Amino acid sequence: MIYRINYFFIFIMILTCLASCIQAEANTTATGTVYLDSNQNQVKDVDENGLSGVRVSNGTDIVETDENGEYSLNVDDDTIIFVIKPRGYMTPVNEDQLPVFHYIHKPHGSPDGLKYAGVAPTGPLPESIDFPLYEQEEPDTFKILVFGDTQPTSMQEIEWLAHDVIEEVIGTEAVFGISLGDLVGDKLELFQPLNEVMSTVGIPWYNVYGNHDMNFAATEDKYADETFERVFGPTCYSFDWGPVHFINIDNVKFFRNADNRPSYSSHVGEKQLTFIKNDLAFVPKDRLIVVSFHIPLKEMSDVDKLMNLLGDRPNTLSLSAHTHIQRDEFVGPEHGWHGEQPHHHHNHATTSGSWWQGTLDEVGIPHTTMRDGAPNGYGIFTFTENKYSIRFKAARRPADYQMNIWAPWEVQSDETSNTDIIVNIFGGTERSKVDYRLGDDNEWIKMDYTPQKDPFFVDVRARDGMINLERKMHSDVRNSMGNYLKEDTKFPKRGKGLGYSVPTSRHMWQAKLPENVPVGTYVIYVRTTDMFGQTDIGRRIIRVD
Repeated sequence: MIYRINYFFIFIMILTCLASCIQAEANTTATGTVYLDSNQNQVKDVDENGLSGVRVSNGTDIVETDENGEYSLNVDDDTIIFVIKPRGYMTPVNEDQLPVFHYIHKPHGSPDGLKYAGVAPTGPLPESIDFPLYEQEEPDTFKILVFGDTQPTSMQEIEWLAHDVIEEVIGTEAVFGISLGDLVGDKLELFQPLNEVMSTVGIPWYNVYGNHDMNFAATEDKYADETFERVFGPTCYSFDWGPVHFINIDNVKFFRNADNRPSYSSHVGEKQLTFIKNDLAFVPKDRLIVVSFHIPLKEMSDVDKLMNLLGDRPNTLSLSAHTHIQRDEFVGPEHGWHGEQPHHHHNHATTSGSWWQGTLDEVGIPHTTMRDGAPNGYGIFTFTENKYSIRFKAARRPADYQMNIWAPWEVQSDETSNTDIIVNIFGGTERSKVDYRLGDDNEWIKMDYTPQKDPFFVDVRARDGMINLERKMHSDVRNSMGNYLKEDTKFPKRGKGLGYSVPTSRHMWQAKLPENVPVGTYVIYVRTTDMFGQTDIGRRIIRVD
C-alpha cells in the first residue's frame, strides 16, 4: 500500500498548534492571595492569613477574594494586576513613598525604540501573585494634599519645587497626597529625582498620568505610558481611604498626527469606563466618589459616558489640572450628568504655577504666578464621611493669603463712585459670597461676580516682559563682542518672562467705591465666604484726597 503525505494538512495542523500556543500565552489565569502582613516584611509567612472580600483587578474585571484570601483573574501579555486598597488597610510603599499595590505582567517587556526605558521583560506568570496589606487607622475625617502639574523640565526646577513647596508641607497632617498629572515636563528621566524630593513629605503619594508624562517615541497610545507604568504602576486604579472611594484614571490619548508628530487628545475609553462601572458596583451609593484625571472634564470626548456612570450617586467630585489656572465648574445635563444636583468639577491650581516662569525673588525662586492671577500653590482637602472642603494654599505665603485686592493708592473724593475695586479670590467659585467695607464702621457692600483678566497679572506680565528684552540684548552683546568677551562672563540671572497669554480668571469680583468719600486714609476690607462656609478677610489701604 502506498501512502501519500498531505503536506497541506500538516501545515494547517502546525498553524493551529502555534495559534493555540500563542493564545495560551496571551490569555492566562493569574492567581494569588491577599493577606494580612502582620510583620510587614512583604512575604506571606505561614502564620499570616488571607483576607476575604478584598477586590483585585486586571484593569477591567474586578473580583473579590474568597474566604482564604485567594483570587483568580484572566490576564494577557500586557496586564497590570492590582489590589484595590480597602478601608482600614494599607499597601506597602517603596523608598520613594509610592504605594506598591500592583504586579506588571509583560512577558516580553515594553517595545524597543522607546526613548525612555519601559518595563523589562517579566517572564512567565508567577505561580502566585500575592498582595500584602497591613492594618491602619482611618477615621471618618482626614486631610490630603493635592498637587497640580509639578512639571519640572530640569534639576533646577526640581530644586525650586523642593524649596518653594515641598519644604513647607513636611510634617503635614495630611494622610496621603495626589499629583494630578504632568509630573514632569516631557523629560522622563526626571521621574526619579522628582520622586526622591516628593518622598521627603513622608506620606504615601498617588500619581495621575499627564500629557507631559508620555513617552513621545511611542508608536501608539498603548505604549506611550510604558515609562510611567515602570515607575508608578497602572494609570487607572482605585482605592478606599476612610469613608471615601478614590478613582484615578488616564484621560490622555496619545496619537501621531498626519506629519507623524506625537500629539494627544482627551478621552477615557471603553476599557477604563468598564473598569469604573465594575468598580462602582462594589461601592455603596451614598459613598463619596472622587475621580482624578489630568485634562479638565469638559475637554474629554466621552465625558457624557463618565458622567452617566456617576450620575446616580449623590456625592461625587472630580479633579483635574493641566490648564495652569484654578477653576470650578458645576456640570449639568449638557455633559451627560443626570444627578439631582450639578456635579462639581475642580480644575486645580499648579505647584509649578506658570511653568516656573517669572522674575526671581530674593532667594532665587521665580514668582511663577498662574495665568489667572493666583499664586502657585496646592490644595488641602478635608473629608468628613461623604462631605469635603477645599482649601487653597499659596506657596510660601501665610495660610490666610487668599486674595489680591486691586485698587488705586490715591483717588479724588469726587471720583470715588467711579473707582473700581477688583478682587481675585484664589479659591473662589461662582458660589462664593463676596462683599467689601470701607473703614471699620461702614456697612458691608455686595461685590459682583465678574470673570475677567486679572489686572494684577496683566501688570506683572508686562513687567516680566522686560526680562525677555534684556535676555535678547545680552545675547546681542555677547554675539557682537565675540572673543573679546570672556567665556565665564555672566549677565544677571533674572528668570524667565511670563510668555503665555492671559485668560479670563473665573474667580474675580468687582464693585465701585461709595460716592463722595471724605478725605482721609481708609482700609478696604474684603470678606469672602466660599461654598464650604470658609470665611476669609483681605485688606488694602487707600488714600482719598
